[in-house]
Amino acid sequence: MNKYVPVFIFMLFLLMISSSVFAGELVIKGSTTVLPIAQKAAEAYMAEHPDVKISLSGGGSGNGIKAIIDGTADIGNASRFIKQKEVDLAHDKSVYPVPFRVALDAIVPVVNYKNTVDDLSLEQLKDIYLGKITNWSEVGGTPGKIVVISRDSSSGTFGVWKDLVMKKERVIPGALTVPSNGGIVQAVANTPGAIGYVGLGYLNGDIKSVKVNGTPGTEENTLNGSFPIARGLFMFTKGWPTGDTMGFLSFILSQKGQELVKQAGSIPLF
Repeated sequence: MNKYVPVFIFMLFLLMISSSVFAGELVIKGSTTVLPIAQKAAEAYMAEHPDVKISLSGGGSGNGIKAIIDGTADIGNASRFIKQKEVDLAHDKSVYPVPFRVALDAIVPVVNYKNTVDDLSLEQLKDIYLGKITNWSEVGGTPGKIVVISRDSSSGTFGVWKDLVMKKERVIPGALTVPSNGGIVQAVANTPGAIGYVGLGYLNGDIKSVKVNGTPGTEENTLNGSFPIARGLFMFTKGWPTGDTMGFLSFILSQKGQELVKQAGSIPLF
C-alpha cells in the first residue's frame, strides 16, 4: 500500500468531521406574525448557504424573547417591542437582548365573511372587547350575538391590541382565546358572529377585514400613519449577533430579504 494512502484517508476523515462540526445551525422561535417572514427568509438563506440549517417554531412573542434570555434560541421573533419586565429579567441573567426591526405591520379587525359590518371605530372595538357591546345590531349590523375572539397573553399581537385598542384595560374574560394568527382566521371563518384581529399577512378570502375609523388596514395606510393599529416587527438576539446569526439578519435587511417580507404579506422597511 502506498504510504500516503493512510494519511490521505485520515485527512479526508478530518475534513468530513470538520464540515459537520462547523456547519451552521440557527434556532428561531417566537411570534406567529413574524413566522411567515422567517420561513421565507430561512428557505432562501439555506438555498444560498447549504451548510446552514435553520429550525423555526412559533409560540408567541413572549416565548421568543424568553428563548433568547434562556439561551434556547439564536433569534427570538416578536411582533412588539420588549417589555420592561423582560428587560429586567434579562439583566438579572446578564443577558442583553438586541432588537432588529425587520418589517412593519398592521393589526386588522376581522369578521366572518357573511357579516355586514365593514367599519368600526376604535371606541367600538374597545367596547366590544370589554363586553359593553354584545350584539352586532348595536354597531349597525344584522342582529346577532358577538363572539369575541382574542389572542393569549404571550402574543405580541395581543400586547399591541391591548395598548392601542384596549388602552390597557382587560379583554372580557369570556373571550375565546387562540394561540396564533392562523387560529384566529380559522375561528372567525367558522363562526358567523365572530370578531378577531390578525396581522396584515394573514388576511385572506375566508374572512372579512374591517376598517377602523373609516380607514382600511393596508400597506399604504400603515406607511402614511392613517391606520391607527400599526406596529414594528422584530427579531431579537442575545447580545450583538455574530456568525450565521448576523448573516441571516443581514440577509433579511437586504433588498432581497425585504422583497421576501413583502411576499410574506408584511410591509418592508424600504
